[in-house]
Amino acid sequence: MTTRRRLQTRFSNADDSTGLVLWRVTNAWQAAQRRTLKPFGLTHVQFVLLASVSWFPEPPTQKELAQHAGTDPMMTSQVLRALEQKGLIQRLPHPHDGRARMLAVTEQGRLLADQAVGAVEASDQEFFAALGRDQARFTAMLQQLTT
Repeated sequence: MTTRRRLQTRFSNADDSTGLVLWRVTNAWQAAQRRTLKPFGLTHVQFVLLASVSWFPEPPTQKELAQHAGTDPMMTSQVLRALEQKGLIQRLPHPHDGRARMLAVTEQGRLLADQAVGAVEASDQEFFAALGRDQARFTAMLQQLTT
């Protein structure tokens, strides 16, 4: 019979681990996002990329979009292909760089993005309501971790 040894951690309570708590919150938030986006036929990453393309004042390149969204360029390309197949975006030749593609949202894509963003923002408002007046500070603290 082997002796069971506890994990060598500095935390006496797992709930004191920032990383574990962030993991749990992220999973709960992503589940809420999946429920919210299901009626729109979008995955969360599809929504983020579609909304981001719609947000840019001028058509971005795939590279600019991946940087803006914080997504892996290869995965971004694959998701954009799916959005293009759904008729939500177009990948157009870049006027000055033959290797680059410019991204344009279609009218159908813009309408879907507008509807979905309203639902996502309402879902976020409900999810983060427990933070009350601390929500803006929480968002600012998260932004510190993205730089």
